[in-house]
Amino acid sequence: MDGVHDMGGMDGFGKVEPAANEPVFHEPWEGRVLAMNRTMGATGAWNIDMSRHSREVLPPHIYLAATYYQKWFLGLRQMLLDRGLIDADEVASGHALRPGKPLKRGPFTLKDVARVLTRGKFGRPTNTEAKFKIGDRVRCKNIHPLGHTRLPRYVRGHVGVVELNHGTQVFPDSAAIDGTENPQWLYTVVFESRQLWGADADPTIKISVDAFEPYLEPA
Repeated sequence: MDGVHDMGGMDGFGKVEPAANEPVFHEPWEGRVLAMNRTMGATGAWNIDMSRHSREVLPPHIYLAATYYQKWFLGLRQMLLDRGLIDADEVASGHALRPGKPLKRGPFTLKDVARVLTRGKFGRPTNTEAKFKIGDRVRCKNIHPLGHTRLPRYVRGHVGVVELNHGTQVFPDSAAIDGTENPQWLYTVVFESRQLWGADADPTIKISVDAFEPYLEPA
């Protein structure tokens, strides 16, 4: 979707300055938020694309003011509320006020941690043929979807070259909205920096983007 979260290539936010020796978590609560997100995903209450979308739809003034794991927490809280797994009065009180709702999978114990943390596989079979092959020039469609998409705004309308074919995988645009897998071919498309950023860009830099077939058209 078009939103404040899609910040790649946008002006005005300054240079990204990685912190030296930055810790994985700055505060203990950040680790707990990550653990809660991973655990709830493992229960089957939602999929990874729904989880991403929950953060994308945060209002701009909240998204820009929140830290990384604050966004994760706010998205998690809203998904739990939307699915009736918690209630607003429990959020206000800071603890459960009634028995937990049944989940698709779980509960989990310590022996389940390694399995729960194992990422799922997203390759799926299809009976369609790939429209593009390695070396093809393709243009990313200039789309402005209302829902979730994995196509960055900064490549829309620009021409690149197919470098890899990853086979058919779950299509995030469908999975985020209603859980439909709708498998689509996935390609790595490589762009010249000046194709994206103009004549002043460093010509030695290339940008690779994984793009699903519905995002692409022949150039």
